[in-house]
Amino acid sequence: MTESLFTPELNGIQDYVLLVLTLEKEKLVDDRIKEEDEGIGSSSEYHEYGVEAEENSPIKQVAMTVPTTDDPELPVLTVRMWVLGTLSCILLSFLNQFFWYRSQPLSITAISAQVAVVPLGQWMAAKLPHRNFFQGTCWEFSLNPGPFNVKEHVLITIFANAGAGTVYAIHVVTVVKIFYKKNMTFFVSLLVILTTQVLGFGWAGLFRRYLVEPAEMWWPSNLVQVSLFRALHEKDERPKGGITRTQFFLVAFVCSFAYYIFPGYLFQMLTSLSWICWSFPRSVIAQQLGSGLHGLGIAAFGLDWSTISAYLGSPLASPWFATANVAVGFAIVMYVFTPIFYWLNVYKAKTFPIFSQKLFTVTGSVYNITAILDSNFHINEEAYEKQGHLYLSTFFATFYGVGFAALSATIVHVALFHGSEIWEQSKASFKDKKMDVHTKLMRRYREVPEWWFWVILVVNIGFTIFTCEYYKEQLQLPWWGVLLACGVAFLFTLPIGIITAITNQRPGLNIITEYIIGYIYPGYPVANMCFKVYGCISMRQAVTFLQDFKLGHYMKIPPRTMFMAQVVGTLISSLVYLGTAWWLMETIPEICEQTASNSVWTCPSDTVFYDASVIWGLIGPRRIFGDQGVYGAVNWFFIGGAIAPVLVWLATKAFPNQEWIRLINMPVLIGATASMPPATAVNYSTWILVGFLSGYVAFRYAPEWWKRHNYLLSGALDAGLAFMGVALYFCLGLENVSLSWWGNELDGCPYASCPTQKGVFVQGCPVVYS
Repeated sequence: MTESLFTPELNGIQDYVLLVLTLEKEKLVDDRIKEEDEGIGSSSEYHEYGVEAEENSPIKQVAMTVPTTDDPELPVLTVRMWVLGTLSCILLSFLNQFFWYRSQPLSITAISAQVAVVPLGQWMAAKLPHRNFFQGTCWEFSLNPGPFNVKEHVLITIFANAGAGTVYAIHVVTVVKIFYKKNMTFFVSLLVILTTQVLGFGWAGLFRRYLVEPAEMWWPSNLVQVSLFRALHEKDERPKGGITRTQFFLVAFVCSFAYYIFPGYLFQMLTSLSWICWSFPRSVIAQQLGSGLHGLGIAAFGLDWSTISAYLGSPLASPWFATANVAVGFAIVMYVFTPIFYWLNVYKAKTFPIFSQKLFTVTGSVYNITAILDSNFHINEEAYEKQGHLYLSTFFATFYGVGFAALSATIVHVALFHGSEIWEQSKASFKDKKMDVHTKLMRRYREVPEWWFWVILVVNIGFTIFTCEYYKEQLQLPWWGVLLACGVAFLFTLPIGIITAITNQRPGLNIITEYIIGYIYPGYPVANMCFKVYGCISMRQAVTFLQDFKLGHYMKIPPRTMFMAQVVGTLISSLVYLGTAWWLMETIPEICEQTASNSVWTCPSDTVFYDASVIWGLIGPRRIFGDQGVYGAVNWFFIGGAIAPVLVWLATKAFPNQEWIRLINMPVLIGATASMPPATAVNYSTWILVGFLSGYVAFRYAPEWWKRHNYLLSGALDAGLAFMGVALYFCLGLENVSLSWWGNELDGCPYASCPTQKGVFVQGCPVVYS
């Protein structure tokens, strides 16, 4: 689950950020190798360990980054690994779900655990007694088998990754229980989550021989973790006049922990400082322009790390040219398309807020979803015709158009810039080629039998069909829908796995799955959500598991041990995620209520998921984007997205010496706003600013500091904020202790969500008459 090294799976944008991050990281590794003259890829080291140069990986980046040695005597399944791995998985699962429902959700990444467990593991190695249990049996183990080693560390990180990645099916549970206010029992919820999470193992097992063993399938983002593992296990010496990496991490952690009491409790306006709103307190247009939470966010910024890293992950993990692509895409969508469409009143845009994820009627009032639901949780055609077509805010409509464009742009971009590479390396991976050094070294370990995966796949599909049929009243998805979703996942896992393994770019299937089931089976919102989860997320899980297997391949972890860690981590994280979500839903009043006064529990991600279930499931794509809908012209974004990479490709051919043109990545640029909503303008503007300071200023003018402290700072900021956030909730939130003053009025832009169409009345907003 390597992409969760910096952020859980949030839309597709981070896949691309990780691609360019990997390229920068490879450059740093190359520089370090040259400076320290370690000669990882040198023939002298190959000779020393009996490895011929031609046996090394044919991929240059792998050859220069991944060690070509292995020590099979290193203990792996140690008490330290089980204790630290389980605690990391539980803690990260709890924290990520805990912050998921908040207005500014925080993604606690695996890098926090990956760094934090090193001193803990070393402490346990120094303090635990060297005592053996069950001596002379196959169950013999020692409390302290020796120094804390990198193989233990890899497995602990695999556990942590399971807790750092989101459990997507919890969206289904939250939407049904909180938004639709329908019954879904804990047991049924657990079945949906477990079947969703485990289904990916089956697809991973079917395709691992094509996507893990071949050297040509090199999974670029794994090199980031390999580099970090090596850095953490090298001797950490205190620089002259400085502090060690561990000391830096602890200092940054304490500062982050102490500071978050201000934006988290005492002065919540630090989340979004929208000074234009304060300068024009009675102007609707000024507040639409200046609001960081409900408008275009011009000149708005936040002094809260959760604002900065909530949706796009840590900006410290993004190189400047990736940040620049995101910045350009954000500016085009937010400051060109959206205001033009709004002030030209496209699709009655002035009747609605300029930036909102709510659903509206033609008169500007919020759409009453419950009014068009019948007793069987299906659309009531007569009530829908009476209430009329569903309308979206300017930005929400643009959001779906950009999503269409990003999908087609990704496909065309990969075909043009990586097509020949994918074709050649894919052909090579299917041939019976000479094994590289990593595959040879892994041959000494017992492989996971393929029939294990077949059993998991068949049993899980059967159990999924049983669950959906037996609990059809709650889940709505028929048996043929399960098989169709599995067919979609099976069809796309191999090609998307190949693309990800070679280019680190992974097209998403959200739109395709929603479209398919929305046209075939309209009117059933829960069925639409379940189909998307089983068809799209099981494929993503499979690719994640394959990526983990490749990480274990590089770090020489026994495959059966890696498999065990993945399975146990997945089961633990599923239980903790659901238990935490259920506890919050049962104990927090008005959770996910957007109208709750000054509540931080507004569930922005679940709100978007709910809106999608209404658009694609309950009402159906034909009534929104098809021949019966209002937004049919949005489909032209598919063509626009396909054309954009062609223009860049032609520019690279016309101006081959202009290297900057190759840095224009249209899938990143077009998909820059893929997290909006629920992300807001202030999330992006502040993220871009910090990304510039880290990826350009620090990287260029203080490279030694950047290499030594940048990622540690990111993890420390995440961890400090997380622990203070939980402490504030348990100490003050459970007792409903709050401060009521102007500094805790988020954004301070009450008119930002007001319409500007003449004669449209919304409570609390001025009416425009001329």
